[in-house]
Amino acid sequence: LDDVAGRFERALERSWVAFQPIVDIRAHAVFAYEALVRTEEDSMKRPDVLIATAERLGRVHDLGRQVRSAVAKAAASAPPGVLLFVNVHGLELTDEDLFDAKSPLAQISSRVVLEITERIGLDPIVGPTRVAMLRQLGYQIAVDDLGAGYAALGALATLVPDIVKLDMSLIRDLNRHPAKRRVVGAMATLVRELGGHVVAEGVETIPERDAIVDSGIELLQGYLYGRPTREFSAPTWS
Repeated sequence: LDDVAGRFERALERSWVAFQPIVDIRAHAVFAYEALVRTEEDSMKRPDVLIATAERLGRVHDLGRQVRSAVAKAAASAPPGVLLFVNVHGLELTDEDLFDAKSPLAQISSRVVLEITERIGLDPIVGPTRVAMLRQLGYQIAVDDLGAGYAALGALATLVPDIVKLDMSLIRDLNRHPAKRRVVGAMATLVRELGGHVVAEGVETIPERDAIVDSGIELLQGYLYGRPTREFSAPTWS
């Protein structure tokens, strides 16, 4: 465990944030950039390994604070008018630093969408209360990876998010699966009826893009438009 803790500490010290564009296909413009944690520590270069290690060591708050600080710093060089998506682990809803109105990220809360990830499941009572506090600070709320598991549907009902991100497992080869298209279309309709926006994640091909647009979704993210980079890179339009 000592070795794991040491490697995690190095990973934290050598961490940085990459940004991936989310595009508005109708407006032909960047809607937002998602901030994604990265590290130069070889044993934890995969973000899922880094996050799982933070969970195992009880260091989720430390990792989250590092990311939020980096995003707040980078925001000064972000293109004007675009939003910044920042992932928030369910455990971070117990971190008082996240709710500090004086924190650097809270200072730009009107530009920030907090993506609540469902890895551990939200407490059905505490979760919505804490999320309401984040809204009072000016943040928008997104539910991440809808379609990856059952819990996110519950989050959709209890949190009524501003933005919902459809998991890439739903988007992959969408053009070749009529049943999938019906599910995606129904989800998009439901989210709109709840007053939210939908982002399709993991868009990699033009046929996928066309099927997504046909489903009534206008916000897209994926390698078709750009990979995560250190800078706020302009998207590739296909």
